[in-house]
Amino acid sequence: MPHSKLIPAQPEPPALPLPYPLPLTRAGLSGFPSPAQDYEGRTLDLNERLVKRPASTFFMAVTGDSMEALCIHAGDLLVVDSAIEPRPGHILVASVEGELVVKRYEVLGNRPYLSSGNPRYRPIPAADLECQAWGVVRAVIHEYPV
Repeated sequence: MPHSKLIPAQPEPPALPLPYPLPLTRAGLSGFPSPAQDYEGRTLDLNERLVKRPASTFFMAVTGDSMEALCIHAGDLLVVDSAIEPRPGHILVASVEGELVVKRYEVLGNRPYLSSGNPRYRPIPAADLECQAWGVVRAVIHEYPV
């Protein structure tokens, strides 16, 4: 995947509060409450929620089917943080022999591997190839066709 597909997060993302409803419970019935009451005063900023370190975060679009079993599909948008130290079980963006891949980092028999979420693809032995982790996937944004 070419470097032009990487989209860096803004160093200081602008606040973009969106409505974030909070279901409220009531101690008793005392008439009919306003339907707008459940939506009072609560907002969600996706930058604040998904981008913990703007200086080390980038976005990346997914191609291929190798991670479908892990709910990462072609066309999804990944939120990747390059400041997180990769650990077994993390999903990584890595450069393997010059090609960017998205794989799960695993240790099998004391050796590091990059594994797919699709049984058609064999694990990649990271120690045997030129391999460099670029970052850990923090979130996957999946859009439904509507």
